[in-house]
Amino acid sequence: MSAANAAGPGGLCDVAGLKVGHHTHPAAPTGCSVVLCEAGATAGVDVRGAAPGTRDTDLLRPENTVQQVHAILLAGGSAFGLAAADGVMHWLAERGHGFAVGSARVPIVPAAVLFDLWLHGRETAPDAAAGRAACEAASASEVRRGSVGAGTGATVGKLLGVDRAMKGGLGMASLRVGGMTLAAMVAVNAVGDVVDPRTGAVIAGTRGPDGLPRSTVRALLDGERPGGGLAGSATTIGVIATDARLTKAQATKLAQIAHDGLARAIQPVHTVMDGDVMFSLATGAADVDGDMALLGAVAAEVVARAIVDAVSPCVAPGSGSFLP
Repeated sequence: MSAANAAGPGGLCDVAGLKVGHHTHPAAPTGCSVVLCEAGATAGVDVRGAAPGTRDTDLLRPENTVQQVHAILLAGGSAFGLAAADGVMHWLAERGHGFAVGSARVPIVPAAVLFDLWLHGRETAPDAAAGRAACEAASASEVRRGSVGAGTGATVGKLLGVDRAMKGGLGMASLRVGGMTLAAMVAVNAVGDVVDPRTGAVIAGTRGPDGLPRSTVRALLDGERPGGGLAGSATTIGVIATDARLTKAQATKLAQIAHDGLARAIQPVHTVMDGDVMFSLATGAADVDGDMALLGAVAAEVVARAIVDAVSPCVAPGSGSFLP
């Protein structure tokens, strides 16, 4: 890793060939985030949570026909938020992007959603207009994080009751290794706590009697029991990307390994209430074949950094990190 990696978390757009755009609802805590790869990028996915909300994930299986995608959408609003992918599709189609089927072009836009409806209603869930707005806002230099886009209504630390939760958010990180860039963008809406992988300390999560974050796992071991959580009320969703060339099988493996980053920075993770999904993208812009031994070795690191980054703006002094 280069010295630059210690300077800051970086962003998903450090991977050449990608643009990121957010739409944040003006009056409700929800939104959506789009990753555009209009020229096409090889993609994979791995779904680990027990309560996922997804679109077009089966076509990313290595044995299936479609080889590239044109965007990835992350959205709030639970299953209602999947409608935002329609706006992304139409935006891309109007610009001539998509999988050629005869004379038609069909943009490939896999999507995943998180549950934030307990903070607003289905009427304000991201829709096609929100997806289109995120595309219009997309740029190759987007680095905003925290309560933005898909992370706007994200919360963490809900296993002992949503009344003890804290804000989650959307975070990014990037690393430069072996002539390749590896980056991640994650919307953290976990039922568990976000912990510092270096120390195990809880950064954001279930609040104790003193109002400060504490370990949910420790509380359970001490005899407390889950309460107030709803099945499917959480989910961490994200994208890991590289500018190296990967096959669909390699991209799938990268998405699988990326979940180790969730396990490093979220405790507990992949619960029956979570719908955790990680997508992977390989743009090939670096014109090098991906070294999977190297990419796999650092994939969990970049994802864990993005998760910590997601909650960092929300737990800063004066940020209003505790929910009303």
